[in-house]
Amino acid sequence: MINLSINNQRVSVQPGTTVLEAAKKLNINIPTLCNHPDLCVAGNCRVCVVEQTGARTLIAACAMPVAEGMDIQTNTLKVRNARKHIVELLLSEHRSDCTKCYKNQKCELQALANEFAFGDTIFLDLVADRPYTIDRSSPSFMKDDSKCIRCQRCVRTCTELQHISAIAVANKGMHQKISSFHDRPMSHVVCTNCGQCVNRCPTGALVEKTYIDQVWDAIYDPDKHVVVQTAPAVRVALGEDLGYDPGERVTGKMVTALRQLGFDSVLDTDFSADLTIMEEGTELLTRLKKVLVDGDKKTRVPMFTSCSPGWIKFIEHKYPELLPNLSTCKSPQQMFGALAKTFFASKKKIDPAKVVSVSVMPCTAKKYEADRPEMRSSGYKDIDYVLTTRELAVMIKQAGIDFRNLEPSHYDSIMGESTGAAVIFGATGGVMEAALRTAYEIVTGREIPFKNLNITPVRGMEGVKEASLKIEGCVDDWKFLEGAELKVAIAHGLVNANKLMRLVSKGKAPYHFIEIMACPGGCIGGGGQPIPTSMEIRKNRMKAIYSEDEHMVLRKSHENPDVIAIYKEFLGKPNSHAAHELLHTHYTERESY
Repeated sequence: MINLSINNQRVSVQPGTTVLEAAKKLNINIPTLCNHPDLCVAGNCRVCVVEQTGARTLIAACAMPVAEGMDIQTNTLKVRNARKHIVELLLSEHRSDCTKCYKNQKCELQALANEFAFGDTIFLDLVADRPYTIDRSSPSFMKDDSKCIRCQRCVRTCTELQHISAIAVANKGMHQKISSFHDRPMSHVVCTNCGQCVNRCPTGALVEKTYIDQVWDAIYDPDKHVVVQTAPAVRVALGEDLGYDPGERVTGKMVTALRQLGFDSVLDTDFSADLTIMEEGTELLTRLKKVLVDGDKKTRVPMFTSCSPGWIKFIEHKYPELLPNLSTCKSPQQMFGALAKTFFASKKKIDPAKVVSVSVMPCTAKKYEADRPEMRSSGYKDIDYVLTTRELAVMIKQAGIDFRNLEPSHYDSIMGESTGAAVIFGATGGVMEAALRTAYEIVTGREIPFKNLNITPVRGMEGVKEASLKIEGCVDDWKFLEGAELKVAIAHGLVNANKLMRLVSKGKAPYHFIEIMACPGGCIGGGGQPIPTSMEIRKNRMKAIYSEDEHMVLRKSHENPDVIAIYKEFLGKPNSHAAHELLHTHYTERESY
């Protein structure tokens, strides 16, 4: 152990610990801007400078490893003056329209400025003389160069966590900026719209493209019937923006709040997650039969999940030769939207043209997905507007709703029933677990042999997970699988997805089924979730997801009575012609630069 003193308090830490981490053990706050717990150390903002006895200059706490006998002071006059000048210089290059900024009161630079109680700045306002652009080309987010402090969190996120490198540092000195390839609009580069950069940006330089005003307009239009669906990961994160601790479930209160906001129908994306399992599970079993029994050389395995739009855009850019491996199933969001404009409208006797379909998602890429031209197979756009979890929290605050004191309520009855299998879609490994619960029972007629249906090998935060399942005692229709060992893999975060895809593209992947989620931890760590994000926060959300699953009466997708009913009344059976028309899609090869 290394022994040192910080602000005259003794602390012992492991070798390799930084001064910043050691200070946190003593609950001593050292401000940072470039540092983030998910990213490698950069040390380029210098806001975290501290004074070390005997050192000639101030040191960056985030980058300096501890040493035996160190004596650190974090709040001397020299330190405070240095930090103040650094923040003041950053402000001189920052367009300060704070009251109009989407990150107002949630901006880390603004918080530091408030801490130092700035009056008139002694530095020139450099933004006034510098041209800047706001890139609104992406359907998912906006990039405002005038609010960028060049902390490079976004660049490191895109490179380290996602292995995309859609943005990089360009130019030097006063002309340095964060730029896309050849300074193209973000809609014309290899960006997956995952929003992980947005989640880690300390200022308003990167924010989601908001559709709050359009949704309010629809709600107040008497000629429209506004349907809202909420994804499973939203219910375990929304509370963070409304005064709750990370991982507190607020499902019932959220449903009540949505009704108070004025939505005409409040429904659950979990319904279409169960539907996804029926479609995707059937597709997987059909593929296995074609490969193992019919010897079909054109049918591709392993089959990949298709729920994550960031992952879909990644494979379209990076591995277009593997597109045939993707399940043709739309995501639960898009399946729900297609049925809202058809089955739901028919049930409610509403003109589909008057149905406005809104989704609340943990994901900025869902905004992009909703805009894909193929997502209108019903003749209408599946989803009209996508709100992030953060945007819903803003609307609740705008409406003056006392969220904490709301009485919980239930989703509407049509397309509102769901199972625990659908809830766990929100966590990495959840789609795989839900699929295995159903597929195993269809093939064998028995429940999957895991205690309380909890398939623990596919759970957890390991970047790439593997599992295998011996199939025995098959029913007559699936005898060809008797004795087979089903091999599956799960990856979350595109850096891990890339590892698996390299294996598949080289023919070295022994799997039958692969689940990929673009974001760390799956949807619970989506780019539209409350800020801040960290591994600890994501683990708390994941714990809440599994807790909700275990409290559900129904925990297998094929037991959902609403799903059974919609096949009987409308779709026929999984993978039927009607199901393919509405619930399945195709993909597009895209530029790789």
